[in-house]
Amino acid sequence: MGRSSLPVPTATIAAAHGVFNLVGGLWPLVHLRSFEWVFGPKTDEWLQMTTGGLLAGVGLTQLAAAADPEGPRHARRVGLVTAVTLLAVDLVYVPKRRLRPTYLLDAAMEAAWIAAWLRGTPATRDTR
Repeated sequence: MGRSSLPVPTATIAAAHGVFNLVGGLWPLVHLRSFEWVFGPKTDEWLQMTTGGLLAGVGLTQLAAAADPEGPRHARRVGLVTAVTLLAVDLVYVPKRRLRPTYLLDAAMEAAWIAAWLRGTPATRDTR
């Protein structure tokens, strides 16, 4: 088997997913114009700012959890719920043409995060 089939420690997944969510959440807050250039203009700017702030908060939580011995379990729960929610939004609203097809790139990333969390190292995987 190739190296990609090896399980990854959940603390590593927590840190990586945390960075992804933090950067993704900060992007519209720091430079809305470039975000809208990629993902399309938004009619409710406050909603984009709220979503960005929540994602940045999730990312910070995952980063903090990655450093705590019990944290990866919490980061896994938060990561899975966030990724499933964003994946569902992408898959429902792109076909309805409410979101640009570029959101399918996000859908692919969210599916990859779900897979990563589900394949995390068994020794540290949350089985509850």
